[in-house]
Order: sequence, then C-alpha cells, then structure tokens
Amino acid sequence: QVQLLESGGGLVQAGGSLRLSCAASGSIFSINAMGWYRQAPGEQRELVAVKTSRGTTTYVDSVKGRFTISRDNAKNTVYLQMNSLKPDDTAVYYCSADVMGLGSSAYYTYWGQGTQVTVSS
Repeated sequence: QVQLLESGGGLVQAGGSLRLSCAASGSIFSINAMGWYRQAPGEQRELVAVKTSRGTTTYVDSVKGRFTISRDNAKNTVYLQMNSLKPDDTAVYYCSADVMGLGSSAYYTYWGQGTQVTVSS
C-alpha cells in the first residue's frame, strides 16, 4: 500500500506565499509523475502542476510565473511553492503520484487527502 501525506496548507492574505509538501511512503518501487491538483467549491478538480521523474514540468496557465513545483526523488517528496497568491487560488489542494509498487508491473495513481488553501482579499 502507498500513502501520500500532505502538509503546508492554511490561510494567507492575497500576495502572500505558502509551500505545500507531499511525501509518498509505503511499498514503492518507482514513482513517475508527482503533482498537485486543486478543487474549488462547485468546480471540477484541475491540474495545477506536475513534474515527471525526468524533470519535465507542466503548469496550468493561471499559476505560471507564481507557482513552482519541485521534487526530492530520494525522499519521494514533491513540493509546491506558491507565491503572489490570489483569492482565486482558494481551493483544496491534492497531491498525486503515479507509483509502481513493489512486485507490480504497472503504475497506479494515488491521491493525498487534500489540504485547504484559503487566500483572503
């Protein structure tokens, strides 16, 4: 079994910064992509940023230049540095990881429990 543990959410004023962390643990053989999604009330979950094991990164247009995704592969951890936060960034942020477990031959997507980010105006 694989678990993703997120931390770092909270309440911040517009223009402020937060850093989210997500550590994967359990029976892990390999991790491909790790990333962050968010879901605002009444909205669908959307991709925020993703980084593959080879370093390829993708961002949703609305966060380009403000958010930075990074990974520590030795620690199976992904981070999301969020700067210049806006009220529109308010959402529950979910970590995801494409993991090949020990004894498996395929990658499966695991999700964290979510962490609330609230940006006040």
